[in-house]
Amino acid sequence: MHAVFVDASDTLALIMEQQAKPGDPPMVIHRDPDVKPGDLPGVLAGAAIAVIDHTYLPTPIATQCTGLKHVVFLGTGARSYMNIEELAELGITVHLIRGYGDTAVAEATIALMWAAARNLALMDREMRAGQWLREDGMQLTGKTLGLIGFGGIGAEVARIAHGSGMKVLAWNRSPKTAAGVTFVDVDTLLRDSHVVSLHLLLDDDTRGFLSRERIAAMRPGAILINTARAGLTDEAAMIDALRSGHLRHAALDVFDIEPLPQDHPLTMLPNVTLSAHSAFRTPEASVNLIEASLAHCRRIATAG
Repeated sequence: MHAVFVDASDTLALIMEQQAKPGDPPMVIHRDPDVKPGDLPGVLAGAAIAVIDHTYLPTPIATQCTGLKHVVFLGTGARSYMNIEELAELGITVHLIRGYGDTAVAEATIALMWAAARNLALMDREMRAGQWLREDGMQLTGKTLGLIGFGGIGAEVARIAHGSGMKVLAWNRSPKTAAGVTFVDVDTLLRDSHVVSLHLLLDDDTRGFLSRERIAAMRPGAILINTARAGLTDEAAMIDALRSGHLRHAALDVFDIEPLPQDHPLTMLPNVTLSAHSAFRTPEASVNLIEASLAHCRRIATAG
């Protein structure tokens, strides 16, 4: 039984080589982060395990991957790249990796929040174009941050936000408690939060969670942060709210189409800050990620 890392960047390939141990199942590292889905049957070449970072695995392609039994997805958002239920029907199990980048994503969330509140990306763009743009920002001390989803990332965001003097509200699908965090229903959170940050896994229950109706119910002039999954939000409704001013700003690290097309409406709006699905990318998180993927491969090989 061997594995193939199908879309390794140079950075992740090096970490994979450094973390490998004697006795690990053989790992072929395919150094092509831009590999196309149609190339996967050839890249895998009969491998039982595919390690996938960000490449789409459509079910029709998976049927051509002879011998494939396991996908180790580098993260929690596999549903954005493959149909887990359809793969299961083919006898392919998808393994997720949780918790590896909680601090990294939380810090990126806070960075996007501050950038949105102070219009940093907008001023940077204008200054590079020769304009001296000065706008009033939102002072965040004393404001309310609402967290939709309170797993490891949400808890880290709350920890950092407390240090900024913010009040933290949260809603979670299952009951939770945390020091300094007030858990409320979704309607209350949307109504009272100056900043709303999404931290849910994407599944059939959460797809489109932030609907047009819920966006309309948000506090006028609120900031929306999404470092989770684009599918959690009604994109068209979000764009309409940004254009109307109902939303002051959106700071986004995830998109329905990635890479984001150059002519996408989000690239045309001044009150949007964009980052290239990179919230989790720090050296520390990458080491945690690859260590966890290798642990999955070892367990799979041991189970036979």
